[in-house]
Amino acid sequence: LGFQTAGQSGEQELENLVLKLSVLKDFLSSIEKKALKALQEMSSATPTTPPQPLSRKAKSIPVQTFEVKLDITLGDLTKIGKSQKYTLSVDVEGGKLVVLKKQKDSQEDWNTFTHDKIRQLIKSQRVQNKLGIVFEK
Repeated sequence: LGFQTAGQSGEQELENLVLKLSVLKDFLSSIEKKALKALQEMSSATPTTPPQPLSRKAKSIPVQTFEVKLDITLGDLTKIGKSQKYTLSVDVEGGKLVVLKKQKDSQEDWNTFTHDKIRQLIKSQRVQNKLGIVFEK
């Protein structure tokens, strides 16, 4: 009899263990579902709060200025004269490109192009420091 009792208590312990493992499995599954739901809620709320890499990029991009010469195209043959120096300012954050021409008597003439008017930038393969800019119209 003592042997059978030990065998029955072993089976009961095994059944208890299986029951505890089943409860634990259900508990882990429930935690996993809650974590997934929380992640989905966080990802849907992301647009209102900027992600970490953007907040680290709090420094503004400074306006870059370059001394350039305007290349004369065939369409501008009537304007042939001395090649004049221009100042090209690029404001990345403002989305603007400003071409400034200094004239006589300290006067300035400038054209401002917004980013939506720039259609294409073409880097010359023949001349390393030459850049073509195609504007709308």
